Amino acid sequence: MEALSVVDFLTSVPLLQGLERSFLHKIAQMVTIMNYECGDYVVRQGVAGLGIYFIWDGEADACGDFRHVIDESPDEFHLKRYDFFGHGISSSDQHVEVISLTKLTCLVLPHKHWHMLPQFNSIPNCNLQQILDLQAIRDSIFQGVTLPEAPAFTGRVFGGQFIGQALVAAQRTVDPHMIVHSLNANFLIAGDVDLPVMYEVIRARDGKRFSSRRVDATQSGKLIFSLTASFQKEEGEIEHQYAQLPSVPDPDTLLSIDEIRQRRLIDPRLPRTYRNKLATTKHIPWPVEVRFCAPENIATRYTKTPPSLRFWFKAKENPSDDQSFHRCAVAYVSDLMISNIIPNPHRKKGLTIVPSTLNHSMWFHRDVRADDWLLHLVHTPSAYKSRGFVKSQIFNRNGELVASVGQEAALTFLKPREPKMESKM
Repeated sequence: MEALSVVDFLTSVPLLQGLERSFLHKIAQMVTIMNYECGDYVVRQGVAGLGIYFIWDGEADACGDFRHVIDESPDEFHLKRYDFFGHGISSSDQHVEVISLTKLTCLVLPHKHWHMLPQFNSIPNCNLQQILDLQAIRDSIFQGVTLPEAPAFTGRVFGGQFIGQALVAAQRTVDPHMIVHSLNANFLIAGDVDLPVMYEVIRARDGKRFSSRRVDATQSGKLIFSLTASFQKEEGEIEHQYAQLPSVPDPDTLLSIDEIRQRRLIDPRLPRTYRNKLATTKHIPWPVEVRFCAPENIATRYTKTPPSLRFWFKAKENPSDDQSFHRCAVAYVSDLMISNIIPNPHRKKGLTIVPSTLNHSMWFHRDVRADDWLLHLVHTPSAYKSRGFVKSQIFNRNGELVASVGQEAALTFLKPREPKMESKM
């Protein structure tokens, strides 16, 4: 098997598409060739794996627990040339078997080289302080940008970035002893990641105990986002809390969102279409660590799942000790994934429901640290016609309720395009 032909082959593997040819040459030097006869086990349940398998020639089938997929064509799980799959480093991670249907040749990239692939990189290229940093233009006017290394959505600014940056702008115009306790944001037009965002702070009120600010965000002169926030000099001793931290797994025992994503990429029990789309979507690691309490309930867009979500999160790098910035950082994360649960009870093959945030409200009840584990409990109590609503609570590890969130989203219903009819003339 010539190195050049291996490189040509690797360019057609969905997991590796978009990588530079020089990089593929390195991978070609690291893979090993594995041959199997018809009926051989390529991987076995409960047996530690070799790495990521790329099918060079032949066909195979995946066998295992397929409870998380419904009404999928068997072809979605039939493995052939250019398909890829893998399994856990330890035997306890392996829950699937792959059996060759013909003579089979695979190229295997060992586990120790996985870190080379961009899709398996979980180290962020920028932190929350860099993402939320603003340049002062003049009094009450600030400029923010979307860093190339910051998470975004198909060219659109992440909503949490708007919230966090606008809150930073507002905080810079109030008494340093004032700290945000509530905010309400309205999303008017999707933001363009390639354009700077101008934040203008309007001083609505300054009092002895409370200050209020409105922040208007514009791009190319158009108003695209607006936030109002209230700040308070904290005082008094009264305290009560009737909200209770539910029984959930400790975050240290859970997989991170990056690890779950990596496993889904190479899990042959998931539909090929889903895995290929995941593999070819540009991956930018989030600046926060996220760990789901029930990873098995995370939607794949193909199956119905509960209308709720529980996950732990914390900043991957320690922000400053400034409490006001910690609240800005938590506000940034508060928009992460929460409206995505609205479609969960309605998911089915052939229908995609895309939520777009309309408004977002948040209340801070206590001091919070973004670099300590925080539990986000999200549920959707109602959806009607083309709008859905979510509510959430954020607890610290001690069981204290530190923040509450409410969000409304517009729902867009997408159906697959009808195949074009070819003329027989």
